[in-house]
Amino acid sequence: MILRAKPTLWDVLFTLKGSIAKRIAVKMIAMTLFAVAVSALAMRHPEVFSQLSATPFTLVGLSLSIFMSFRNNACYDRWWEGRKQWGQLVVDIRCLARETAVFASDPARETILRALCGYTHALAARLRGEDERAASNQWMAVSAIAPSAPNVPDAILGIVGAECSKLVERGIVSEWRYTLLEARLVSLSGVQAACERINTTPLPFAYTLLLHRTAYLFCLLLPFGLAGLLGWATPLLTAIVSYTFFGLDALGDELEEPFGLDANDLPLTALVRTVERDLLAALGETNLPASLLPVDYLLQ
Repeated sequence: MILRAKPTLWDVLFTLKGSIAKRIAVKMIAMTLFAVAVSALAMRHPEVFSQLSATPFTLVGLSLSIFMSFRNNACYDRWWEGRKQWGQLVVDIRCLARETAVFASDPARETILRALCGYTHALAARLRGEDERAASNQWMAVSAIAPSAPNVPDAILGIVGAECSKLVERGIVSEWRYTLLEARLVSLSGVQAACERINTTPLPFAYTLLLHRTAYLFCLLLPFGLAGLLGWATPLLTAIVSYTFFGLDALGDELEEPFGLDANDLPLTALVRTVERDLLAALGETNLPASLLPVDYLLQ
């Protein structure tokens, strides 16, 4: 995720970090060169192009803009929903750490809190398609998770729940305290399920395909409607329109998958580090890992 102060005019014109321009540069250049070719053709055969009008492109462009706005709003909703779910995860884990303070002297507390660290690392790895077991190995014994477990984060929550049940059996915590702890674990399961839903349910393919095709057709046909009227100014206007449509399209693709490693995706690594620091502090450790800060405005 890009974190920077309000951009200046210089930043607006020339900043590339976090910009979508690099992803669409090839498309823009191709469309601009095509517009140059059409403009040259219009100069040689003005009688043909004088009969073409830009009016239809105004109507199509307006419809395409509205359609693209709907898609980008849907993609942003997915991005924001992912951020809200991770915010809820931080809340639940902080509450769990506070509620376990009643048995701070029992070794089970360290087991539970370190397992929650492993859960957070494993969930981030799962959402990014990385090795969940390797991500959690630092925080708990490898043998604690069954080799056949298909869902490592959920298996870790099961281990934490079992530890809480043992505390009840030993009389360390009361039934109502156990109910509170279990409610937090249920909430964490809900967070994980919501994130997996976002991760495994993209926008309908036909919806995206229609937008891609329409944007390409519009940008390819636009020079034919403008060349007779604008002449050599046509490539410039085509480049601007291509940047707008292809840029919004590419940005929607990034926001549609909010848990990845693109510049505009959610900073899962930084959120995991936040949870890690909170849990280690709850265990009384003072040598905490440093908070992650943006590097060249990029926080991951």
